[in-house]
Amino acid sequence: MQSFVFTVTDPEGFHARPAGMFVKEAKKYACTTTVVKENKRADARKMFGLMGLGIKGGETITIECDGEQEAEAAAGLQEFLKANL
Repeated sequence: MQSFVFTVTDPEGFHARPAGMFVKEAKKYACTTTVVKENKRADARKMFGLMGLGIKGGETITIECDGEQEAEAAAGLQEFLKANL
């Protein structure tokens, strides 16, 4: 399993548009990807799950990638988050 921590810099947080783009990016990889905020977990391929986490600007999340293509997924998603959130 590959994981990394990311602090959301967008003041609006993880709202609908970037969440939808993140889901699309996560679906490019064969591995299971999970977003963790505090004690809550959501499948990165499910928009409503991500929105349910209520991720706001300045909050820290952990992205976990497990399975086939996990290293590529972790690197790709980290670059996506840096560029968009």
